[in-house]
Amino acid sequence: MDATLQYLLGLLDLEPIERDIFRGGSHRSVVPRVFGGQVAAQALVAACRTVPEERVAHSLHSYFLRPGDPGAPIVYTVDRIRDGRSFSTRRVVAVQHGQPIFHLSASLQDVEEGLEHQEPMPEVPDPETLPTADEMLPRYADRFVDPAVVELLLDARRAIDLRYVNEPPFATAGVRREPRSQVWFRVNGKLDGEADSPVSHLCLATYVSDMTLLDSVLLAHGRGGWTVGDIVGASLDHAMWFHRPFRADEWLLYDTDSPTAQGGRGLARGRIFTRDGRLAVSVIQEGLMRVPRG
Repeated sequence: MDATLQYLLGLLDLEPIERDIFRGGSHRSVVPRVFGGQVAAQALVAACRTVPEERVAHSLHSYFLRPGDPGAPIVYTVDRIRDGRSFSTRRVVAVQHGQPIFHLSASLQDVEEGLEHQEPMPEVPDPETLPTADEMLPRYADRFVDPAVVELLLDARRAIDLRYVNEPPFATAGVRREPRSQVWFRVNGKLDGEADSPVSHLCLATYVSDMTLLDSVLLAHGRGGWTVGDIVGASLDHAMWFHRPFRADEWLLYDTDSPTAQGGRGLARGRIFTRDGRLAVSVIQEGLMRVPRG
């Protein structure tokens, strides 16, 4: 297994402190706060640790309350709201320096059969035909406020193989485009042993889901994002629905669009498909989107 993937899995492997209380660390982020996907994934890990293994998360709803401090540990407290015959509900609060920075509600369900239908997966190029981050990001170093951002982005995504289907927002800043972004992603390495569990795959997808979701909002307005310096933004809330089993170490298509932006906020929707076309996850997020003054 790739060393960077082992590190990411270790980051998500929370330390139990007391019953329903866990502690996690942070990875250096490309912005001076805890990466939202990390805290969401860790909170989901905490929730899953309090239910039987056969009860799997099917949805989460969360709010980012304060910027997290990447230099301090995060304590996660879990409230066991309800345990029913087939569903469990958990509430998780992430705390740093005595204050809540994030809270999440998750619903978990025993696997069962039911009605089936889904939207079709869009037609896109195969991931092997697209440039890797190492090949693509250095091309745009001159577009960034600080060329050192390239190394920060590469370091932050070292455990993830993420490939853009179309050019990212920072590549076409100043040009309005269709509010739709698509990337292929998978973790760098094969999950095996204890790491190869449904919880691991769910939490790794949760981690990645916050990486490019708001790109669709930026594209609609010709904004390149924080790396270009033409927008100030942050995730405000994040919701996910897990529909079908998938593997985070196999290619997944993340298809996102933005139906609206207003009031300094932008809304983005995402669909994650397996390579064979199964709709695995739906995602919705609203983000802070402010144009810098001056």
